[in-house]
Amino acid sequence: MGLVIGLAGTELSATEAEWLLRKQVAGVILFGRNIIDRPQVIELIAQIRKVRKGLLICVDQEGGRVARCVQGFETLPDLERIGQLAERHWKRGLKASTLHAKLMSVDMLAAGFDLSFAPVVDLKRGNLAIGNRAFSADPELCAKLAANYAMTMQAEGMAATIKHFPGHGSVLEDTHFDLAEDRRSAATIFDQDLLPFVTAIEAGARAVMTAHVSYPAVCEHAAGYSKIWLKHILRDQLGFQGVVFSDDISMLGGANVGTLSERIQRHYKAGCDLILVCQTEATEEVMRLNVGKRVIRATQQLLRAQRSGRARRMLSGKKYAAMRARLAALLNSGEHAS
Repeated sequence: MGLVIGLAGTELSATEAEWLLRKQVAGVILFGRNIIDRPQVIELIAQIRKVRKGLLICVDQEGGRVARCVQGFETLPDLERIGQLAERHWKRGLKASTLHAKLMSVDMLAAGFDLSFAPVVDLKRGNLAIGNRAFSADPELCAKLAANYAMTMQAEGMAATIKHFPGHGSVLEDTHFDLAEDRRSAATIFDQDLLPFVTAIEAGARAVMTAHVSYPAVCEHAAGYSKIWLKHILRDQLGFQGVVFSDDISMLGGANVGTLSERIQRHYKAGCDLILVCQTEATEEVMRLNVGKRVIRATQQLLRAQRSGRARRMLSGKKYAAMRARLAALLNSGEHAS
């Protein structure tokens, strides 16, 4: 079990550099507060790697409203637009999902990131946090697009992280700010919300991120704290052998367990390999507590050497520009279809 921690600003401080050397730190996640433009974030990532090689450098770059990298980076639409296109023209929608995944993966790899936590495979059913980040309310359509997106990312050299297991889309609450409980039957959850995860896992997705949502029909605890969800269902029944991330333990949705230390220990005991500590204040507290354990296997599963150089060459080539133009044309054709 290791920690993926947040940083305060656009440069690495001496204190943060010391944190990166601690055995329980497995990686870093960057947010908008850490990113000005492409040259600056490339330099920040270089600073991190100079302190310690082998750390995972992560970001949430989904497209649409969840895009931490903006100035000098690809502007991608939200996944809902791809789902809407697929509902009208399946082959065009599938191609759009392929192009979206390629453009995002190459853009992030070229900047030096190892992971963008994508794709969202929750159902688009009115959740305040998910909204248009999801492909569709239709489980089968979402499942097919999710599997294709994950496979495409991994073909470009970036592990796909399907989120938020076992499905965050069918409750109203935003777990950044509220506790969330999905009181539907187990059969309904398994038949609907779980389907995109099952399909993407069968397609080879190498990472899963859990939801801070509880499903009382299955287990009283939120999924990230639940051995039933993570060990019995995800590992044993679905056969998932990849890496399990918690969602951010700073979020209110995960706060009912207790202190930050208690949340980390509960995630670990439930079956999480890597635990996100995203907010600066939480990172500072966790570093004072010195909790966590050395983790090697999980990060090695997700790292791939020499990816950034290949991605930079593609980013500057004609093929990348052609993919961008093709995605725009596909989405435009969907908007004007009758």
